[in-house]
Amino acid sequence: MLAAMSDCALCVTPGGGILWQDESCRVVLVEGDEGRDFPGFCRVVWQAHIAEMSELAASERRHLMNVVFAAELAVREVVRPDKINLASLGNVVPHLHWHVIPRWRGDSRFPAPIWSPGSRAGAVPPAPTIERLRTAFTRALAELQAES
Repeated sequence: MLAAMSDCALCVTPGGGILWQDESCRVVLVEGDEGRDFPGFCRVVWQAHIAEMSELAASERRHLMNVVFAAELAVREVVRPDKINLASLGNVVPHLHWHVIPRWRGDSRFPAPIWSPGSRAGAVPPAPTIERLRTAFTRALAELQAES
């Protein structure tokens, strides 16, 4: 059963530093240990408290995925990872959100998921500024919307 909105971390907090938002969703730059270990790690969070993609109308799903793809493009451009992981789990926080996770062969958990125990000290680039990511994201989203 879904947590009440007042009990949902993504309803009561932004979930990171706000990079971009509209009335439907927001893109946040993850902070704390995950942000430090995986610089450029973003979350795309649906504003309304729902749990599943299938709860969205078709146009809402298209918009959300354009935002996810724009976040991926921006992270790729700015931090130049070896790989991007996209994940929508919601097992711990059952509020619709996507993880856009930059990965490097030298990171502390590669090639395992970021939520697995670290196997070594990680070697990752410095964290990007939110401004650089915002600029790259805005450009990518405009290009994706123009294609639609």
